[in-house]
Amino acid sequence: MSDKRMVAKQAPRFEMDAVMPDKEFKKVSLEQNMKNDKWTVLYFYPMDFTFVCPTEITSISDRFDEFEDLDTEVIGVSTDTVHTHLAWINTDRDDNGLGDLNYPLAADTNHAVARDYGVLIEEEGVALRGLFIISPEGELMYSVVNHNNIGRDVDETLRVLQALQTGGLCPANWKPGQAVL
Repeated sequence: MSDKRMVAKQAPRFEMDAVMPDKEFKKVSLEQNMKNDKWTVLYFYPMDFTFVCPTEITSISDRFDEFEDLDTEVIGVSTDTVHTHLAWINTDRDDNGLGDLNYPLAADTNHAVARDYGVLIEEEGVALRGLFIISPEGELMYSVVNHNNIGRDVDETLRVLQALQTGGLCPANWKPGQAVL
């Protein structure tokens, strides 16, 4: 795992196959989001058909409009294939599936992107729960990585994204709508 600082530097570029919201297989890339002047929330999860992961993936999907309102593209990534992603999307939420999603799930089958972002558990071939917020200029603005037993908080991701978008200095416990320093 990389121990080099990544925040406040250019984010590693990526292009991956993904299952899109319309269930088509297409490519997603940081370059495309940058060309479209979009922020990127790139998050990694360990694997499809597990227990904590669907709670995160569906929670983000259920609030996708809020990310869209903030000119942000969301990309979920695991080391599974697009075919496994599609099977999971085609599985109903009541059966531990995802159901329809509002953003792409990308396949990092060669582990290159997880490795570039320092979240690959090499001996298992799966990613830790890493979440990265990247500016439209390609700068990595925020990075958080945690153990795979703990799901992430969509409210906190949105709060940090909005804080970064103010361009100002946001004090501890800052909430959207509050003054910046």
